[in-house]
Amino acid sequence: MRDRDQIGRPRNARPRDAYGRPLPHGATGIPTMPDDLTMPPAKALEEAQRLLDADRPFHAHEVLEAVWKASPEPERELWRGLAQVAVGITHLRRGNTRGAEALLSRAADRLVPYETETPHSIDVKGVVQRVRELAVHPENGPVTLRLTI
Repeated sequence: MRDRDQIGRPRNARPRDAYGRPLPHGATGIPTMPDDLTMPPAKALEEAQRLLDADRPFHAHEVLEAVWKASPEPERELWRGLAQVAVGITHLRRGNTRGAEALLSRAADRLVPYETETPHSIDVKGVVQRVRELAVHPENGPVTLRLTI
């Protein structure tokens, strides 16, 4: 059962490991992002990149998801796709290649419409290319990914 706050909303109260797997209550884990995280796109990209570079894709996903949920409609699918990329990499790290392939393929498809105009200096073409490569050949790690140009 998932932890909930006082009004019943799900919250991530359990500690987590570097790949976002829940640990037992009381265990020492890697700090997660606050549930009410808000960040402007440039700062979120910088933080997500820092987390990806530190091999913390689950936490990068949390940052990208926060922007996705706060984005204006024209950009929502872009941020959703980037969040899915981070989750796909999380699945790779956890050894779930089948789940990773599905998420990475879906993320690439979601990002393609943004290839012609690159909002926030996001390297959409480069991300799509690398993500498609990982989806087909997950063994071609380590997972390196640059989000911006």
